[in-house]
Amino acid sequence: MSSLRTTLLPLTRRAAGLATTTSKRAFSATAAKKGGHSPQYDPPTGWLFGVKPGEKYVNEGWENLYFYGFLGSFVVFGVAYAWKPDTSIQTWALEEARRRLEAEGILEDPDNKKN
Repeated sequence: MSSLRTTLLPLTRRAAGLATTTSKRAFSATAAKKGGHSPQYDPPTGWLFGVKPGEKYVNEGWENLYFYGFLGSFVVFGVAYAWKPDTSIQTWALEEARRRLEAEGILEDPDNKKN
């Protein structure tokens, strides 16, 4: 009796217009929009950046800020990278070994050299 119920249940739901477990439903109830923006299309003119030969390119307002901002950030990064402290484990180990050898008297302190 239960096998008859499992075979007839999807048929009765489909006939009643109810969703079955195997039906495919959209993730969203709204229609999908293709492209996302207004229909703006500039047809190709064949000129590089749309500037004809002989015409001077006019900068847009954001281009100077973008150029000098990138240039300035690279200069700041270069200066910071050049003067960053040496934090490598090798440098620390070398200084620690030198300090311990000086404390044991095996190595002379370079600041206390006799002239």
